[in-house]
Amino acid sequence: MAGSNEMTINLVVLGKTQTGKSAAGNSLLGSSDFESRLSPSSVTTCCSLGRSGRILGLLRRNGCESALRVRVLDTPSYPHSALSKNQVRDTVRAELAQHFREEGLHLALLVLRADLPLCPDESNDTVQLVQELLGPTWKDFTAVLLTHADKAEEAGYSEETYLHSASSTLLSLLNSVQHKYIFLDNHNSIIKGERNAVLRKLLNFIQKNNYQVLLKHSKK
Repeated sequence: MAGSNEMTINLVVLGKTQTGKSAAGNSLLGSSDFESRLSPSSVTTCCSLGRSGRILGLLRRNGCESALRVRVLDTPSYPHSALSKNQVRDTVRAELAQHFREEGLHLALLVLRADLPLCPDESNDTVQLVQELLGPTWKDFTAVLLTHADKAEEAGYSEETYLHSASSTLLSLLNSVQHKYIFLDNHNSIIKGERNAVLRKLLNFIQKNNYQVLLKHSKK
């Protein structure tokens, strides 16, 4: 949290290689802070924190408009083409503690591709990493971000028909996180209206969780 006329939300993006984590982080920030490109190997090899400017028009507190700031921690993927699971986990854990120990983490965004089926083995690996990083209450602080939604739409799927046809693995995951999910297009530059719609959904998830945070350890 920030001053009375400003609020900061802290997010981390987690997921497999080439799911669009960095691109999603850029969309949320309205910037190009994170390197995002097609590559035969994992692009992100270390964590990076991005910060948005003041965003107006999304928040009202005590009857007055408040500004929103967004902080996003981009992370290496798992499985990773150059790092072991332990290296990824230890790196992300250290960076989470460094950046969010004072204000806490509001949401972890588990990034999956909407244009690829989610299979049990890959879901287990990803979810296990989230559990190890966030602890036993991970479900309350995790939302699923389905990227490349524009490709699913081009294939004729609306959000409703997509979920109706989704694998039992994905549906089980969405159910476990209390149906906190967002579909996100992967255009090079998301337009302001789409970005604001996504941020409103994230704020709604955070509000329903009573603005609780994880990982908060104030300095003494």
